[in-house]
Amino acid sequence: MRILLAEDDKQLNNTLTYQLERAGFSVDSCLDGEEALFYGEQNIYDMILLDRMLPHMEGTDVLTSLRKRGISTPVILITALGTLSDKVTGLDLGADDYLVKPFDFEELLARIRCVTRRPHTLTDSDILTVADVSWQISESILTGPLGKCTLSKREAALLETFLRSKGQTLQRNTLLLKVWGPDSDVEEGNLDNYIHFLRRRLQITGSRLQIKTIRGIGYCLQEKD
Repeated sequence: MRILLAEDDKQLNNTLTYQLERAGFSVDSCLDGEEALFYGEQNIYDMILLDRMLPHMEGTDVLTSLRKRGISTPVILITALGTLSDKVTGLDLGADDYLVKPFDFEELLARIRCVTRRPHTLTDSDILTVADVSWQISESILTGPLGKCTLSKREAALLETFLRSKGQTLQRNTLLLKVWGPDSDVEEGNLDNYIHFLRRRLQITGSRLQIKTIRGIGYCLQEKD
């Protein structure tokens, strides 16, 4: 899962980035509202953690701009403003949750799990089950009908993107942004290489899932006929 963290307190930003990455998330972080809006507009994130009071552009304005652009990425507002009025305002602007500082990291994780919960996830949020495979996120282990295998960090990020979007055609540029990030200068050929690696992983596990090439557009994860 890819998370955008917008927090202007450098120490808190660094701490949360470190903790989130240890918890298995891919994190892009920024320190002001204008950057947060730019990154958010890429529409490549599964979750946005947005400080309400940011320099250059307040978090509430960032949130309003994203929603006006039709970007529905779940947003948790993180702020020291904890009155009922502040919470109602944030939620009315389109936030999915509201977390008041200071907070425990475990509470943040619980709120992320709650907001991003999908129908195909199990009670154990570390395991993602789609069709005939199970993906253990923290251990990067893919299990299918004929066995299991471990994936590299990049393979894992790409696989999770496909699993969470089964049946959807994902554009090449979207995959590059979600897996390598908006600041990466990765060549498109690298994506093709990793698609090849994932196809082999699925074959090893005996899965009926396949990554189909949609010519001129991108790729789609679907079950074999």
